Amino acid sequence: MTQLSVNINKIATLRNARGGNNPDVIVAAINCEKFGAQGITVHPRPDERHITRNDVLSLKPILTTEFNIEGYPDDRYMDLVCSVHPAQATLVPDSPAQLTSNSGWDCIKNRDFLSKIVKELKAEGIRVSIFVNTDLDNIKAAAEIGADRIELYTEPYAVGYSTDREAAIAPYLKASEYAHKLGLGINAGHDLSLENLEYFSEKMPYLDEVSIGHALICDALYLGLEETIKRYLNCIHK
Repeated sequence: MTQLSVNINKIATLRNARGGNNPDVIVAAINCEKFGAQGITVHPRPDERHITRNDVLSLKPILTTEFNIEGYPDDRYMDLVCSVHPAQATLVPDSPAQLTSNSGWDCIKNRDFLSKIVKELKAEGIRVSIFVNTDLDNIKAAAEIGADRIELYTEPYAVGYSTDREAAIAPYLKASEYAHKLGLGINAGHDLSLENLEYFSEKMPYLDEVSIGHALICDALYLGLEETIKRYLNCIHK
């Protein structure tokens, strides 16, 4: 069954816009779990513009579901992840100043670097997912590097969904089938929403996890967090 991991970065963004601790990231994470989320995702960036190091350290002891920490694997990230030991580390190729993740790794070009990082994380007992596009050669390289899972970057699917959803999902179906044959688990994320998630989940084989933040938090402003999570779970569990 596909798991829903809620990315709570936007909760922290709202808090940081005003200062203080409202909304409370910890309370939000606890409520996400209470309302049915099977995981919590964070992406602690170097400038701490949303999730901070202290948030990560505070979240780990109170979470009862899977904790997923995204980030570029520099020394700062590796130190944090190896001290916290989340269930999963998702490696993204973002530069420190990047607004949001907008492309997957070139696993062929970065093979040596990623192999070293993956080895270190797996030695700590942490499951490793590498953020990738749908290129099959790249997915093969991710498997050879030693990743446990890939996370498919789904913005191209989301952009194409409204005009031709069959064409939009086609490369993801091929990527999922191929990754599964290579023994990789399959996650997905970026711009998945109530509009496009149900179709994606219905069609995608072997989908282990979706990580959703921006759209889910936006929907929660109108629907409430409990109702929103319920609707997202309905999309992936039909």
